[in-house]
Amino acid sequence: MNNAPRDTNVLNWLLGAASVVVIIAGLRAAHSLVVPFLVAAFLAVICAPALQWLQRKGMPTALALLTVIGGMSSVVVVVGMVASESVQDFRAKLPEYQEQLDEQLMEHWDDMKPWIDKVRGWVGGGTEDSEQSTDQSEDPLALKNLMGYFATFLSGITGLFGNVFLVLVTLMFMLLEASGFPRKLLAISGGRPLLSEQANRIRDSINQYMTLKTIISIFTGLLVALLTKVLGIDYPVLWGLLAFFFNFVPNIGSIIAAVPAVLLALIQTDLQTTLLAVAGYVVINIVIGNFIEPRMMGKGLGLSTLIVFISLVFWGWVLGPVGMLLSVPLTMIVKVTLENFEQTHWIAVLLSANPGTKS
Repeated sequence: MNNAPRDTNVLNWLLGAASVVVIIAGLRAAHSLVVPFLVAAFLAVICAPALQWLQRKGMPTALALLTVIGGMSSVVVVVGMVASESVQDFRAKLPEYQEQLDEQLMEHWDDMKPWIDKVRGWVGGGTEDSEQSTDQSEDPLALKNLMGYFATFLSGITGLFGNVFLVLVTLMFMLLEASGFPRKLLAISGGRPLLSEQANRIRDSINQYMTLKTIISIFTGLLVALLTKVLGIDYPVLWGLLAFFFNFVPNIGSIIAAVPAVLLALIQTDLQTTLLAVAGYVVINIVIGNFIEPRMMGKGLGLSTLIVFISLVFWGWVLGPVGMLLSVPLTMIVKVTLENFEQTHWIAVLLSANPGTKS
């Protein structure tokens, strides 16, 4: 008799785990439809404070909504046009860039080979096989392939702008529903305000995080665009946009965003300019990540570094390139939701970077 409750709990956990697997499989299968919806939700969170501010100033809801949607539409269209044009131009020149990078690698290969052999010896436990493999390889570092990977990634991002109409229409309906959502939660809970209060806490936490993170990311993107423009690196607007998007991925996002611009600097310019580009990226991210962002966001809604990396891989696998960019916000939503319910608070603690304090 005493084993019945335990068996029930185990069965509930198994059913819950199976449900999660089914949901993940469904998201991956329907990612082409889910991604525009998530982007619209992301924009709705950012636009909601502006809409509420206009309403508090006495502007009618319809006019305030049209103003916010018009402003966001203008930004999305302009950014989409610039990004798409830059990515198309970059992809057209990609074979030339890869060839130039390959030539530079082969030119300095004799100087680099001893160091690479040492590293491969440390990793593989010997150098004989590595020497044979490097002698037979024309491009052992395969750095030129990174340019192709980033071009494919950027194409996946800009492909989202083809669904701009769907995104903006979904955004409009989300903003219209936002004002009535608390009343619906109150009705669902049978008049008890607990569920509505929890939903409000979740909404406020995510809203604050996303708004401040967006402002900081815009500032980061502008600085990167200015840096690459001053150094004479092609497509400064593109690298600024990449820095903006990847700033939503803490710890490793800034490194990922810097790689293609630094490689392009190595191809186009000399070693000194490339080192200046590296130094510029480091300074920008140290100043913003260690001084500006903590002052604006306080302790924030910190995730552990391991969880950030896992979420980047997981959401990228489920939703593609856009999933990688939204990985941390999506994980933050999961974390904030879990920590507002006693039964799942322990999972939120596991996701947290500072388990001793409640974010």
